[in-house]
Amino acid sequence: MGAAIGRAVSGGEVLELVGDIGAGKTTLTKGIAQALEIDEPVQSPTFTISRVYDSPSGLSLAHYDFYRLGNAGIMSEEIREAVDNDSVVVVEWAGAVDGDLPEDRLVVKITATSEEERLVEFHPGGRKSAELWQKIKENLV
Repeated sequence: MGAAIGRAVSGGEVLELVGDIGAGKTTLTKGIAQALEIDEPVQSPTFTISRVYDSPSGLSLAHYDFYRLGNAGIMSEEIREAVDNDSVVVVEWAGAVDGDLPEDRLVVKITATSEEERLVEFHPGGRKSAELWQKIKENLV
């Protein structure tokens, strides 16, 4: 699933990953990174809040995890700066920065249905994220 997303992005996209701890949010992000040919190991930014990975194509993958963040503070500015045409922004636990994220983002809800299986729902918030969702569906066929 992450690889299908990674093959669909071209820069400027924002994905909000929603799911319980252990649902697979970081695993999905690893799949995105793999499709972007990022060689660096993708790790959960739970304790560092953010990690940025550069791909050979020139796109950056900005991965945020706001689980431990009570309020946005200085992260508000960082998240706004990260959203540009040269990056793909993935946000876990977006509650603290919800007002700083663009409305036109793709919300990806991951629910563990068993130890091995996940239900993944996509909710586009506007035209650009709807186009991204369409490309992802095409990549899954």
